[in-house]
Amino acid sequence: MDRYTLIRSFVLVADNGSFAAAALSEGVTPVVMGRRLDALEQHLGVKLMHRSTRGLQLTDLGEQYLERARSLLKDFDEADASVTRGGNSVRGHLVISAPAAFGRRHIAPHAPAFLARYPDLKLSFNFTDSLVDLVRQGYDMGIRIGEVTDPNYVAIKLFPNRRVVCGAPRYFELHGVPRTLEDLVRHNCLAFNLQGGQQRGWTFLRDGKQVAVRVSGNLDCNDGELLYDWVKQGLGIGWRSTWEIQAELKAGELVTVLDEYEIPAYDIQAVYPQQRYLPAKVRFFIDYLKAIYNTPGYWEARHS
Repeated sequence: MDRYTLIRSFVLVADNGSFAAAALSEGVTPVVMGRRLDALEQHLGVKLMHRSTRGLQLTDLGEQYLERARSLLKDFDEADASVTRGGNSVRGHLVISAPAAFGRRHIAPHAPAFLARYPDLKLSFNFTDSLVDLVRQGYDMGIRIGEVTDPNYVAIKLFPNRRVVCGAPRYFELHGVPRTLEDLVRHNCLAFNLQGGQQRGWTFLRDGKQVAVRVSGNLDCNDGELLYDWVKQGLGIGWRSTWEIQAELKAGELVTVLDEYEIPAYDIQAVYPQQRYLPAKVRFFIDYLKAIYNTPGYWEARHS
């Protein structure tokens, strides 16, 4: 068997943490993945991974080889991109991370048509509200909402995104409407937390300057869609994106407050690791989403 397949299989097993999960992503059996690892270890003459009933554990040499193997696979992709970037065909496996609710609403529905256009491509999605390390966790690209500050990533704006402070009418009937930023301290603000740490600062622009407002509330979580549901139930107020609440705003089920205070740009962006050549599979998917999101009426139609 060719060494590329053996190396790729080793990386998949290491990234997925099991032969079964790696085999599923590759469309083969766990036995086949085990034989590929055996063949690679035999070729190298070293043990890359310890296997037991408790799981898999990379050896020290396995850890070292994994980083080189990832780099080698990346070089293969870049070599492919260097000759296909002027063409209209693409093949391989595209692995994408995106925020959970956004991915379900605005990425997954468009996957079938993309695959129909490029039938030799395979797509894998991980929809999570946790911030993932694209390189270490083996993603080709990610969709991020908000500022991307990591200099190791390239960020491509797909569409401008507006955020608003909002709540259900019955919440404001019971607790009043905040008129100033300082009023927020007296309201039940349902905040997003990241990796178990509470994110209790909402940032606004006042007189052209950023102002961070400390907020508090009796509920927080790392699932944006759950926060969205709580806000709709009238349990508190939230800081939500208009792509998420367009239908509720139109129906009057949610209303916005503090509209006179601008919120810093929180654009929808595609990100990918810095690399010499952008793989065609990444470039085509970015262009595909950008065209969809910029179609007149798309955002209104998705919420009608």
